[in-house]
Amino acid sequence: MQQMQSRREDLPEGQAHMMQMQQQQQQQQFEYEQQLYLQQQQQQYEQEMMYQQQMAGGQVDWQQNPDSPLQDPSVLSHSHLKPGHKATLLSYTQTLELYRQNAKKTNDPELQFEFAAFMIDAGKPLEDPQTRTELFDEAMKLLRKLATNGHAESQHYLAECFASGFAKGKPDFDKAFPLWVQASKHGHPDAAYRTGRCYDEGLGTRKDNARAVQFYRKAASANHPGAMWRLGVVTLYGELGVAASPRDGVKWLKRSSQAATPEFPFALYELAQLHERGIENIVFVDPDYSVSLYSQAAELGHAASAFRLGECWEYGKLGCKQDPRLSIHYYTLAAQQEHPEACFALAAWYLVGSQGILPQSDAEAYIWAKRAADKDLPKALYAMGYFTEVGIGPRKDMEEAIEWYKKASAAGDKRATERLEGVPVNAKKDDKGNNEKCTIM
Repeated sequence: MQQMQSRREDLPEGQAHMMQMQQQQQQQQFEYEQQLYLQQQQQQYEQEMMYQQQMAGGQVDWQQNPDSPLQDPSVLSHSHLKPGHKATLLSYTQTLELYRQNAKKTNDPELQFEFAAFMIDAGKPLEDPQTRTELFDEAMKLLRKLATNGHAESQHYLAECFASGFAKGKPDFDKAFPLWVQASKHGHPDAAYRTGRCYDEGLGTRKDNARAVQFYRKAASANHPGAMWRLGVVTLYGELGVAASPRDGVKWLKRSSQAATPEFPFALYELAQLHERGIENIVFVDPDYSVSLYSQAAELGHAASAFRLGECWEYGKLGCKQDPRLSIHYYTLAAQQEHPEACFALAAWYLVGSQGILPQSDAEAYIWAKRAADKDLPKALYAMGYFTEVGIGPRKDMEEAIEWYKKASAAGDKRATERLEGVPVNAKKDDKGNNEKCTIM
């Protein structure tokens, strides 16, 4: 900029004035194009909302409205062109080109970063591998340039690409770690937390407890829920070389729970467990509050919390009345996230059924038990052996049943060991509504 200014001063007054006028015209043209672009977005948005309202009211027959923007297969859901969203308002090619033009006309790293993130987001659903690869390559090139120039968000985003396996097809923490370190130095809280996790678990670097705690504290000072949760656990139980202090640990967990997100609901679960058993003079036993905390965590997608609620409503724990409907609901939430115990609990429900709530289904029981067994849950391995022995599922096969029993026995299930030794199995199906446990499950 200073060089440009000195050149302008060397010019005759008329030429300098003309250059200044040209720059002003270019700036006005750029602002005009941005304004036009925003107007197009707003018009498209209003049109889309009108169609949605008409569809909700049953006023639109989509087959008779082929010109609707929602009928265009190239339209993506990306209402305001931010990372993590897709474009619905303009067609893919129009949006991409407008975004590219604006990114090229400015040196604003934020806009350039948004363009790079948009290209990655927009490329994921594309079926054409060549177009998708071209978009990803262009995006990664721009992200590397921004990261090299010290843009913290680009450094963090690029690190996430390496850590998730997006960049190379498999996780590469050797590349991700230094990028997180750089971003954390620029004050990026999530990058500081990720750096702490790398030192904590030895990902992309050697394990270093002191540095892990250092970066956790740095992220926690910016109210990062994940860092506050990890510090809470570390301080509560005296991990990573930190002296145990239950009182301070609970304080960190409370702060984290207040900032909990779907990515970091863990403090809610930890506090719920603490209020189940209590800590003398620090945490009082409060079953109702535990259930409330588990519920908050389950709403954020925490599988272990949903499973615990399933248990509470099934067996009447923590002050909950037995309620098959709620039990099945929470088990399902957890099982959908492949929680082994929840998958097995659903198998048990399907094996006996619940009148008016869940129809009995051997087929479903087999499916959910198999999903739990695939996670090496010992009692699920045993159940698969029994199912295969007696013919619950696709076929009856004693040789396959023996293999399941061997796996269950190796995993520590005593019933499987007894079955392999020839001890008969009492395999009646008891009604859960009568508060009895199924012998097999």
